[in-house]
Amino acid sequence: MRASAAAWLTSLLLIASTAGAATVRVRPGDSLQQALDGASPGDTVEVERALYRGNFTIDKPLTLRGIGRPTLSGAMQGDTLRVTAPDVTIEGLIVRDSGDSLKDQNAGIYLRPGAHRAVVQSCDLTYNLFGLWIEKANDVRIEANLITGKREYNSSQRGNGIQLYNTTGARIIGNNIGFVRDALYVDVSHHAVFRGNKLHHSRYGSHYMNSYYNLWEDNDSYYNRGGLALMEVRDQVVRGNRTWGNSDHGIMLRTLQDSLIENNIIAGNNRGFFIYDVEYATLTGNLIVDNHVGVHLSAGSTRNVVEGNDFIANREQIRYIGARDEVWGCPLPKDRKDRGQPVPPEQCAGNHWSNYLGWDRNGDGRGDVPYEANDMVDRLSWRYPGLKLLLASPAIQALRLVGQQFPVLRVPSVIDPRPQMRAAHKQWSEWRDKHYPGQ
Repeated sequence: MRASAAAWLTSLLLIASTAGAATVRVRPGDSLQQALDGASPGDTVEVERALYRGNFTIDKPLTLRGIGRPTLSGAMQGDTLRVTAPDVTIEGLIVRDSGDSLKDQNAGIYLRPGAHRAVVQSCDLTYNLFGLWIEKANDVRIEANLITGKREYNSSQRGNGIQLYNTTGARIIGNNIGFVRDALYVDVSHHAVFRGNKLHHSRYGSHYMNSYYNLWEDNDSYYNRGGLALMEVRDQVVRGNRTWGNSDHGIMLRTLQDSLIENNIIAGNNRGFFIYDVEYATLTGNLIVDNHVGVHLSAGSTRNVVEGNDFIANREQIRYIGARDEVWGCPLPKDRKDRGQPVPPEQCAGNHWSNYLGWDRNGDGRGDVPYEANDMVDRLSWRYPGLKLLLASPAIQALRLVGQQFPVLRVPSVIDPRPQMRAAHKQWSEWRDKHYPGQ
């Protein structure tokens, strides 16, 4: 009863606060800051198309709406627009020309601590140091914005497109972000959704640390140094993203636990997946195609489920650095204390490997002999790259055969006991030749 009464009282207060809401019109030549200062909580400030120079502050709940896409210019100093109040909506504006101080975190729009439930939508944020800086502001929604940085600056001197710090419940949806340091920089921010964004021409499409219980879905990351970098995180869902043409990695998973990585397309990168210190993760349904290295796996990444993925036309399918075999394509025991124990091959679903040389005599769609990703020759070629010039020579082929026949010369590898004979992604060839320009 008390909860119902509180909800009823809150509804009454909202109705009372909006009943007297007014619309304030700002015309060319008017002072925008005076209009913002004079507006009452709940009002809408409509700004006609013109150029408004200054460093503006919104300190009460209201809507700031552009009519005909007016421009707010910070004149190359400070924050162009600063929000210090909750329940502020900003839409339909061009916001540009912030200052250049990385120390002061100058931004096109700075959502200050306490600016909860802010909405920024359908805006162009251009030529700012940081596009949006969001700090200790919960339940914000950032949607359908175009964000570009000071593209002639060196990467280290730029700010990030959207910076989230110490937030919960953010919704970052349908934004187009490029020519910044990192398109999305996320730190200590939980229970967020990142969906439908285009992240390109930056250092990282997403640079993401110390954050939990978040969803990454249907994003495109391309022509960056790295597409999606998830570091020191857990309880993530990374689903249905496309990360291609990045000069280093497509998706980096570093010190990650208890996460689901499924149905992503990783194409034309230097390294498709870079997996380092990852445990209790599930990778399934992903297409890893036409990368220089499909997966770079190291640093004790184990006790993961990797099955139902397609590894096609990568120059090296797997580069594995480890002291013992790592089995993929099989489930893990439900009880974690039993994980690491061998699983009967008949329980293994397997992955598809385009360079698999085995056979399927009973026609069940799975190979009869295990797939082994690396051998002694691969290890030698990683240490001595010049050896690749001799890979087709009879001596190197004989060395491969010796390594297969004599276990004492065998090196640890990723092993798939029952690989899939056919690729699940029938249209995989559409993702060939998506490399970073010049590579």
